Amino acid sequence: MDRMLVFDRTVVRRHRDRAARSVGRVADVLRDAAERLLDRLDDTNRRFGDALDLGGRGVVAPMLRARGIRTVSADLSAPMAALSGGPPAGLCVVADEEFLPFAPDSFDLIVANLSLHWVNDLPGALLQLRRSLRPGGLFLANIPALGTLAELRQALTEAEAELTGGASPRVSPFPELRDCAHLLQRAGFELPVADMEEIRLLYADALALVADLRAAGETSALRERSRTPPPRLLMPLALARLPVTDGRIGLTLRLAMMTGWKADGG
Repeated sequence: MDRMLVFDRTVVRRHRDRAARSVGRVADVLRDAAERLLDRLDDTNRRFGDALDLGGRGVVAPMLRARGIRTVSADLSAPMAALSGGPPAGLCVVADEEFLPFAPDSFDLIVANLSLHWVNDLPGALLQLRRSLRPGGLFLANIPALGTLAELRQALTEAEAELTGGASPRVSPFPELRDCAHLLQRAGFELPVADMEEIRLLYADALALVADLRAAGETSALRERSRTPPPRLLMPLALARLPVTDGRIGLTLRLAMMTGWKADGG
């Protein structure tokens, strides 16, 4: 097996197809992350005419159009792409982030809100995205960074070790912040910046956390995931280990906010 293939892309698409029916459940979290990302547009006097919304799950495209930006939305999943609306509001296409169909110099702005962390060849995807930008164009993305859902990862690992004496990978690996800046630089972006923002999630009911992950299409698509059903007591035992403060379970999303420009010379 190719060790570069960390994720099963067929499973990623299947999860997103299913989540298209339920993603509204987590729209507030997606919108919070997108607002933090798009706030960076207010720090530049550049005006953007044409944008690509990559994997925005029906949240990002309306926000861009509200700013007067013509927007094409793309997603690996056809049902998820359709959530961003079709003509006359904008165009939606089904596209694999690893094999983008867009011509060079197509967009002034590309926004990827929580949509690149299931990509096997992230450096290659970033190269394609830079080529799709026009000279002087802006790339904005956020991606879960190391420490995201650390509470859940630890609880699952400890619970499975207690039940079986070992543990299978059940939470996606996430990059360190410094790796994100390096990836932008490696892809040829100018003025690459990666900084961290945290979103704290609080749950009164542990099962609501599981439902939200499923609703967002964020359940495991690791190629090395165990194919045998997990122990029946694994999830109850793991959820019971999550930290509780004032009666609520707290989880952390650590988002690497990535910014890069395409050189005016191309």
